Amino acid sequence: MTYQRILLKLSGEALMGNLGYGIDPKVVAEIAEEVAEVVRLNVEVAIVVGGGNIFRGVKASADGMDRATADYVGMIATVMNAMTLQDALERRDIPTRVQTAIAMQEVAEPYIRRKAIRHLELGRVVIFGAGSGNPFFTTDTTAALRAAEIDAQVIFKATKVDGIYDCDPVTNPNAHLYESLNYNHVLTQDLKVMDGTAITLCKENNIPIVVFNLFERGNIIRAVKGEKVGTIVGGFCEVN
Repeated sequence: MTYQRILLKLSGEALMGNLGYGIDPKVVAEIAEEVAEVVRLNVEVAIVVGGGNIFRGVKASADGMDRATADYVGMIATVMNAMTLQDALERRDIPTRVQTAIAMQEVAEPYIRRKAIRHLELGRVVIFGAGSGNPFFTTDTTAALRAAEIDAQVIFKATKVDGIYDCDPVTNPNAHLYESLNYNHVLTQDLKVMDGTAITLCKENNIPIVVFNLFERGNIIRAVKGEKVGTIVGGFCEVN
């Protein structure tokens, strides 16, 4: 086993599957089953989940809503997703804790770094909700921040595509899929896999990022085992 403590970044959009809005219970169940398989391998799993399936703060602010307010609403949406994922995991007998960066003590624990690490050591999945608790920061940045705080060995960014391309594979069938990249290339080429703040945080803390297709069954397990999946971004990777 290559990794013992991982951080899995899930977009909110991933949870809605083919629906136009909200949460697809079937998709959540499939994600929970894959995560459960990872936990049964004695891997410590932390998760950061977005909220774009319910509310997108950036879009709302572009439509005239105050940006800070829009971001706070988006943070609350991530907690809804976190609680849904927690329920799916616990129905598979995987002990799970939701920790939020905004206090919601009736439904979740407040984020406390040392407590989160202790949960992981005891085999519990920890889902971080409410982003970083600050407006103007994405959940990608939250993933990088939490990964550094809990000493995660890697960030797995599960997406709808097979990895990082040099251009949009949906609009360009000749798009090139990178096998590996260094942080500087991602930043200078503005490849959009994560925002610049998140990439910089990973670079400064030497945390590799593996980007892969969430909807190809078994990819999370393969990535945890160190098998070649998607694109890896790391300080010692060359552009391929």
